[in-house]
Amino acid sequence: MEFNISRRSMMQGTAAAGMLAASGASAMTTPKRGGTLRLGLKGANTSDTWDGRTHSDQYMINMGHGCVFECLTQVESNGDLTGELAESWSASPDAKVWTFQLRKGVKFHNGKSFGADDVLASLQIHVEEGAKSAAKPIIADIEEMKKLGSHEVQLTLKSSNADFAFLMSDYHILMYPEGMIDEAIAKGIGTGPYRVVSFDPGVRCVVKRVDDHHLADNSGYFDEIEAIAINDGSARTNALLTGQVDAINALEKKTIPLLKANPSITIIEVTGNLQYTFPMLVAVEPFNDINVRKALKYGCNRQEMVDKILQGHGAVGNDSPVGPANQYFAADLPQIEYDPDKSKFFLKKAGMTSLNIDLSTAEAAFSGAIDASLLYQNSAKEAGININVVQEASDGYWSNVWLKKPWCACYWSGRATEDWMFKTAYERGVPWNDTGWDDARFQDLLIQGRGELNSDNRREIYHEMQQIISEEGATILPMFANYIDAHNDKVAHGNVIGNLWMLDNSRACKRWWAV
Repeated sequence: MEFNISRRSMMQGTAAAGMLAASGASAMTTPKRGGTLRLGLKGANTSDTWDGRTHSDQYMINMGHGCVFECLTQVESNGDLTGELAESWSASPDAKVWTFQLRKGVKFHNGKSFGADDVLASLQIHVEEGAKSAAKPIIADIEEMKKLGSHEVQLTLKSSNADFAFLMSDYHILMYPEGMIDEAIAKGIGTGPYRVVSFDPGVRCVVKRVDDHHLADNSGYFDEIEAIAINDGSARTNALLTGQVDAINALEKKTIPLLKANPSITIIEVTGNLQYTFPMLVAVEPFNDINVRKALKYGCNRQEMVDKILQGHGAVGNDSPVGPANQYFAADLPQIEYDPDKSKFFLKKAGMTSLNIDLSTAEAAFSGAIDASLLYQNSAKEAGININVVQEASDGYWSNVWLKKPWCACYWSGRATEDWMFKTAYERGVPWNDTGWDDARFQDLLIQGRGELNSDNRREIYHEMQQIISEEGATILPMFANYIDAHNDKVAHGNVIGNLWMLDNSRACKRWWAV
C-alpha cells in the first residue's frame, strides 16, 4: 500500500509547526538564489566529524543532514513527510516490508552516482561490529535489505512498524557513497546541496552550493554558507546584533527584549517537543531505588523552572518525553507537583532521612542548565536532599559527562512520533538510553505500539507508556522549551517554521535564502 503520511493531519489540534514570531522582517514566500548565510551555532565540539552515527548536537545536525548530506525522507516545515533521496515508497499491508524508489540522476560531491548500493551500505554501517550509532535500534530492526534494481531497495522488518518511513528521516542516517564511506566521513562527501570547502571541528565550517544539485529548484539557495561555532549564548546574540552572523540558534530568554527592540532582527519561536532533562543512571546507587527517584521527582519545582529559566517560553514537563506536539500526548496524566513532604516520604521509604548527591551540569546541556540545576538544588533542600551542583566543561560535555556521570543535565529535541522517541532513548539496550531504566511492561507495550495499525489502540498503548515512565522512570523532565532562534533582515524563509528541531528542523541551510 502507498503511504502519504502527514504529521500535521495527526496532530488533532496541537501545533504541527510554528509561525514566525516577534519583531523584524516578514517572511518571504518566493525564494531566490545568491548571497551568503553566516550562522552562529550552539552545539559545536572539537570532536565533531561527518560521521552521522555520532551526531548529537545542533551544530553537526545542521551541517550534516541539514546541509552537506541527505536522508531518504525528510519532514517538511509543515510536518508532512516527503522524499529526499527517496522519490516514493510503499509498504505491505502489515507494514513489515517497505520498498523505496530512489531518485535518479543524483551524484555525490565526488562525482559518484547515487543508487541502491549506497543506501544498503549506508544503512549497514549502523549495525556493523563495534558501531556506536544512535540509530542502531532503527537499523537493527531490519531483517533483510535487498536491492531490487539500480534505484530500488526493499527493507523487510523483523516486526511491523507503521512509522518506518519517518525513521528514515533520522539525522543520523545519512547516505554515503558505497565503497568510499571512510573517505566520505573524513572529507564530508554527501549528496546535499552544499559541498565542504573547509571544516575546523568546534570552530568553523564553510560550504559552497552545488549548482547542478538534483533538488536545485527547492533546496540550497545560498551561494555559500559559513557556520561559526559560538557556544556561549551572549556571544551568539552579540554576533547577530553586530552583523558578524545573519542567524543564530538557541536564543537566550534574557536577550529577547533587546532583540525585539531592533527592527532588523526577526525572532522565530515555535512550540515543539524540545525537552530539558536530568537523567539518572539506574545502575548507580542510589538511583536504582525507585523511592529515591520519586523523592527527586517531588523535590523539583517545575513551574519555577518554566518561570525563571524559560521565562514563560515553554510548558511544565511530567517526566515523559512525549510532548504537546506529538499525536498521542497524554495531557490528562496527573501532573507531578513540587511537594517537599511527599519527597521526604519517599526518601524515608528508601531508608534515608537525607540525601547528598552530585548533579553534573554545563551550559552545553541546555541554555540555562546551570541556573536550572541551582534552582533544583534550592527546592530539593526543603526535602532534605542536598544537591551538589558540579559545573562541567562545555567542550566535550556530550562525550565526557552525558552517559558517564551518574546524574547530569541534558536536553532532547523530541521526535516526530512516539515510537521514534521511545526507540531512540528508552528501549532496552539502545545506545542512547541515558538512564538504563528498564521496565518489562513498558518494553512489552513499546513492541505492541510499534506494530499496532489502529490509531485508537495505539493511543491507549502510548497513554499507558507515558504513565509508567512518568511515575517510575529515571528521567526528571521538568520542562518543554519553545525553540527560539533569530535572524537579521538579510535572510528570508517561508511563513511556516518546522518544530522538530531548531532552525526550521535544522534545515535552514537548505530552506532559507538571502534577501
